[in-house]
Amino acid sequence: MIKLVIFRLGERCFAFPGEVIREVLPGDEPVYFVPGMPSTIEGVINVRGDIESVILLQRVLQLSAATEPASGPRASILLGQGQQMHSGLRVDRLLDVVDVPQSLVQPPPDSLPEHLRECVTGLLSYQQLAITLLDLDQVFAIWERGTS
Repeated sequence: MIKLVIFRLGERCFAFPGEVIREVLPGDEPVYFVPGMPSTIEGVINVRGDIESVILLQRVLQLSAATEPASGPRASILLGQGQQMHSGLRVDRLLDVVDVPQSLVQPPPDSLPEHLRECVTGLLSYQQLAITLLDLDQVFAIWERGTS
């Protein structure tokens, strides 16, 4: 079994392995703008005295914008912990946190867009949703390359 944190970005569903998501915060958590930050950073949040950046995951993955805004009670901020960095990740909507059999995960297709190939680890169908599994460290690596 693998624990997945499933969420929506725009019209697509994605998931991170549960072990890389430390916490899920409500989408209406106050995010403070910091001048000079890259366009992929929404701002910073205060999590019990610790300052965390909030990455706009949709921009990092070069996805089209959602039809509804990504803030408010339906949106969420996932606190992700990778090998080399940690950050908040803005998602349009948290869908579920579930355990699924590893056997349901299929390898990613060769037809993936170039910019997604390095961070997609697999695909699965769950409750009639097509879910793309992401590697958090690779997402952070893409973000770092885009800011340098």
